[in-house]
Amino acid sequence: MGIHAALAVHPASGHGAAARIADTVAARLRTAVDRLDVLVANSVEESRQLMRSSHAAGLDVLIVLGGDGAAHQGVQFCANNDVALGLVPAGTGNDFARALGVPGEPLPAVDALVAALRSGARRRIDLGRIGPTTWFATVLCTGFDASVNERANRMRWPSGPRRYDLAILAELAAFRPRPVVVDTGTERLELDATLVAVGNTRFYGGGVPICPTADPEDGVFDVTIIGHATRRGLVRMLPGLRTGNHVTHSAVRTLRARSVTLAGNTWPAYADGEPQGTVPVTVSCVPGALSVLA
Repeated sequence: MGIHAALAVHPASGHGAAARIADTVAARLRTAVDRLDVLVANSVEESRQLMRSSHAAGLDVLIVLGGDGAAHQGVQFCANNDVALGLVPAGTGNDFARALGVPGEPLPAVDALVAALRSGARRRIDLGRIGPTTWFATVLCTGFDASVNERANRMRWPSGPRRYDLAILAELAAFRPRPVVVDTGTERLELDATLVAVGNTRFYGGGVPICPTADPEDGVFDVTIIGHATRRGLVRMLPGLRTGNHVTHSAVRTLRARSVTLAGNTWPAYADGEPQGTVPVTVSCVPGALSVLA
């Protein structure tokens, strides 16, 4: 029996980049599958409905053409339905694709997917789960970084990592550390913190390796906690964030855990760059929850 694939296109991703290359991506994918459904969605609910319709018809593989927000929706669907996920990055951050080693440009990425479809190459990776039903693939964060994410999502210029850099500078003026409780079940920390990041993979914010040793195949989260930091201290730390060297700073603590509960304030929480309500929040690592095209 042949491969039934669906291409989920999110036209707004990358300021319209996904819409512009959708036909080319679909044409290349059709050379490696027996059936390809093209699902063009302008809303989360529309996307979910189209995915459900394809699944009812015997879907094997879902390929997402878009950014991290689009990939996040694909993860929700694939983790619940045991459908393999492929990514063609066409957004501003593309952190999940980056973590999986997917080529950063859409056409090389789709060529890699075509090769994987023809060879049958797949691998299983861990996912984070928020409460009982919501999945995330990359990083859940709260504190300064979540505030930066919130601001960056409101910005229309510039695109890519520069958007996050400008959002960081804007947030520096107003942000203050707050009390946080970090409970892993085996360790409980109560401290004033600037941010907490729970990483299934390394990157967020358009390539920032906030959890530089996170591995989505080891069955645990990497947790990065930046404690009380002044504005000047944060500014000095920023260059290290781009290289992963921030973990050597005296204000930074790292943990590894299978589950994490964050409490102690009402900061917003973000996962895969998408809003997830506010703290308190509990997340767990689910080994091998997602099949991806290797």
